[in-house]
Amino acid sequence: MNFDRALFQDPTFCGCGTSYQESRVVLFGAPYDGSASFRPGARFGPSDMRRDSWGLETYSPVLDRDLEDARVCDLGDLELPAGNTPLALERVEAVSDSILTAGKLPVMIGGDHSMTLGAVRAALKVHPDLHLIQLDAHTDLRQDYLGDELSHASVMRRCFDLLGKDRIHAFGIRSGLKEEFEFARSHGDLHAFTLEEVTSLRETVGGLPVYVTIDLDLLDPSILPGTGTPEPGGVTLAELLKALNFLSELKLVGTDLMELAPRLDPSGASTAVACKLLREWLLLLAPDPQ
Repeated sequence: MNFDRALFQDPTFCGCGTSYQESRVVLFGAPYDGSASFRPGARFGPSDMRRDSWGLETYSPVLDRDLEDARVCDLGDLELPAGNTPLALERVEAVSDSILTAGKLPVMIGGDHSMTLGAVRAALKVHPDLHLIQLDAHTDLRQDYLGDELSHASVMRRCFDLLGKDRIHAFGIRSGLKEEFEFARSHGDLHAFTLEEVTSLRETVGGLPVYVTIDLDLLDPSILPGTGTPEPGGVTLAELLKALNFLSELKLVGTDLMELAPRLDPSGASTAVACKLLREWLLLLAPDPQ
């Protein structure tokens, strides 16, 4: 039987149908939540965001730009083995490396935050002077969580192992062990509770390459409750978009948007927020159309 493809919904994120060859920005999903320490469900984030994105316009009236003009390719979701974090990280690293070596900018949507380690590994191989910018509610600096050194609660500690002192710049942090806060202050660049100080990066990183990781629990649960470890006292969507507008002016070589657990918010509001945030972020990252 022959099917008319026009009858089927596009499986990509809205407006991201550019071919890989013609793209500058490449989106892919990492549907993994095998290291979730509280509430699982982030593995459904990428697929639900693609589906719900079709209720969103491709045009941003704030930026006066349209995703259909932005040359973004959506590769779809990686196939990741449930419960095997090392192998999942290898696959994230491999696809990130391919995108980077092709001279394109990888954008990963998750998935729990542990997958960021794979993307950072790839970015560091291409950019040895890489700095990491963390927008997050949690420190994620535990040496391990219940013996698991690859937990999402330890992802920034593993990134520190790769990057070393003073190359992780954390903003919006409002939860963690006392020891984690002490480690962050003495070994990194910690700006707790707020995003207002992202402008300091103009001096601290200058023109060096940066990877930006966004954990959606950065947002207050009143705005985005559908995440594995919600933490009251977060920032607003407007505050986050203002920070991203500034960060887009840095030498950004990779980024991710992690920890949406859509089934934990049956209203669908969390997925709608994540979709709009991703649209704006992609438009800030994509080059101006020719």
